[in-house]
Amino acid sequence: MDTPLGNIVIDEDVIATICGLAAMDCYGLVGMASRKQVKDSLSELLGRENPGRGVEVRINAEEVSADLYIIVSYGTNIYEVAQNVRDKVRYVLGETTGIEVNRVNIFVQGVRISGQK
Repeated sequence: MDTPLGNIVIDEDVIATICGLAAMDCYGLVGMASRKQVKDSLSELLGRENPGRGVEVRINAEEVSADLYIIVSYGTNIYEVAQNVRDKVRYVLGETTGIEVNRVNIFVQGVRISGQK
């Protein structure tokens, strides 16, 4: 971002962390999942210690896109959870960094009972 006083550069890891924290606030989300599947096809559940690990951010010219890999709570409407995560991520990134995200892709990696590891 160009300002009258100079440039502001926000690293992709910072954007990924903000996306992960925003997603974790959404109802129906158990946690973030690893971008890669574990050998036995189960999703690795990532806790709050590094929420950016379940997020992949791409910045091309003026376009910003984010891929979020999530695990939803059993019994919730997966479509509604994904929509809530998408809306929350767009809103929080816009409010905290001024960055407008062009695409937020949600990949549901699994379904778990809340509180189960």
